[in-house]
Amino acid sequence: MQEQLENIRAALAPYPWAYTATVIAALLLAAWLANWLTKRVLLRGLKRALRASPLGGAAHDHEVKLRVIPRLANVVPALVVAAGVAVVPDLPEQVVTVVRALCQAFIVLTLVLSVSRALDLVNLVYERRPDARNKPIKGYLQVAKIILFVLAGISIVATLIGAQFLHILTGLGAATAVLMLIFQDTILSLVASVQISNDGRVRIGDWIEMPSQNADGDVIDIALHTVTVQNWDRTITTVPTKKLISDSFKNWRGMSESGGRRIKRALYLDQHAVRFLSDDEVARLHRIALIDGYLDGKQREIGEWNARLAAHGDEAVNQRRVTNLGTYRAYVEHYLRRHPGIRQDMTLLVRQLQPTAEGLPLEVYCFSNDVRWAFYEGIQSDIFDHLLAILPEFGLKVFQGSSDAPLDVNLRRIDPPDRAGDD
Repeated sequence: MQEQLENIRAALAPYPWAYTATVIAALLLAAWLANWLTKRVLLRGLKRALRASPLGGAAHDHEVKLRVIPRLANVVPALVVAAGVAVVPDLPEQVVTVVRALCQAFIVLTLVLSVSRALDLVNLVYERRPDARNKPIKGYLQVAKIILFVLAGISIVATLIGAQFLHILTGLGAATAVLMLIFQDTILSLVASVQISNDGRVRIGDWIEMPSQNADGDVIDIALHTVTVQNWDRTITTVPTKKLISDSFKNWRGMSESGGRRIKRALYLDQHAVRFLSDDEVARLHRIALIDGYLDGKQREIGEWNARLAAHGDEAVNQRRVTNLGTYRAYVEHYLRRHPGIRQDMTLLVRQLQPTAEGLPLEVYCFSNDVRWAFYEGIQSDIFDHLLAILPEFGLKVFQGSSDAPLDVNLRRIDPPDRAGDD
């Protein structure tokens, strides 16, 4: 081999630059072959090992192949060039030094990028776990990548300027205050990510409502600096991670996990329609199966009460009687107790609120057994459709701001008064 090189050199002796170019071309060819062999042969075993591990498999084979292996394979040609550049004839020493420094910087950058891709795969595999939503690690991995890239940057600068890595790192210690100012948001976001991960206040899939950030929807990603929320109108809002620690927000996870979604709505009734029911009306309401037992029990209770007041006469003003509003309230409660869409193991109330200028509020407070938005709205609408439609059976009506009185407009001609003294 050495004799062949001498023969080639002797043949190209009249052209000194030609031999140098030939050696450089041979070095580049060797680097390309080394890269090809590394990808096809040497890294085949690594690829199989990754495929057998949680990072591989059929689902992530393309990720390992397209992200990690090409990055690692690029280290080998850089090593070949760094080692072979010294044998290239007639190259100045400064050129050799610069080429070696560039190769070393490229190797460091390539290794850091490979580690970064591997960390992405670690996060991808971790997110496949059932409990990944409760404790995401994406923020920690981003911090690790930031540290890696900072150290790689310092190493590359030290290599290119010919300084020692530890000397530059020590010199940066004096600029700690400046670095803390530069990375202030990163530090605050890291602290917020640790808190969020520890106490689980926000998880992927949670419905959060944060008016100050115009966020109202599902959390789809938790990163180091931002939490991504997909709003109900399909828009995307990014909330700074630190805002979830410093600002207030509402998390609807408890509602989803409980399996019940609150219904809290009031019917505003016209107070002029509230009255006592006559015996005939009570008898007529007995045909409603839901309150038949309630009316029997109420009549017995009122009869016993009124019997003790016999000495005061039979004046109606001294007696207790059934009201249409109380009967309707009992009907609403019994109706909800038997409704298939209402959770019976949670709070269920039908109560009167403070009367207002808009009428007497009769509030329904209960929980649906389906927390999905569309189904929840359907259950709520069906309930109030029925409650509004059955109001006339109890002699009640809702209060509305507009008047039901007919509009009567009369137009008449007004003649001008006679002027006295006209000729």
